[in-house]
Amino acid sequence: MSPSPNPSPYVVRVAEDPADREACFAVRKEVFVVEQQVPEDLEYDAYDAVAVHVLAVGEDGLPLGAGRLLYGEAAAGGTGGEAGVGALGRLAVVKAARGLGVGVALVRGIEDAARARGLVAVDLHAQTHALGFYERLGYVAYGPEFPDAGISHRAMRRRL
Repeated sequence: MSPSPNPSPYVVRVAEDPADREACFAVRKEVFVVEQQVPEDLEYDAYDAVAVHVLAVGEDGLPLGAGRLLYGEAAAGGTGGEAGVGALGRLAVVKAARGLGVGVALVRGIEDAARARGLVAVDLHAQTHALGFYERLGYVAYGPEFPDAGISHRAMRRRL
């Protein structure tokens, strides 16, 4: 099998070590706290300790994007407690990497992590401006619009 002619300029991986986890938090700070002005005390929570964090890193080693998966009891608040459903959250791509497919690769990486843990669906709370992005990836919105950190959101789900 020959290598693809246009290899991806980044890799997506589960953040296993402390440096990868810190890179995830740095991306989230840049996007949510600095760019979107979400208060820092709302951005980070106790679920960060139990979440599966996924990181996109460029060829130069710089972090490009991050997201997390909650499952089991940790996911109950975002999924209504439904068994077998994980919660995708904190998906962020740095401004310089937008349009490169990093967000799609992160969502698929989080879905792979969910499948590996035996989950059958993934829920998320999408900022309303991002509904189309998630719809293109197979997510379906449900329920009313609601505010989170002062930003309008909708709940969405995708069966795996």
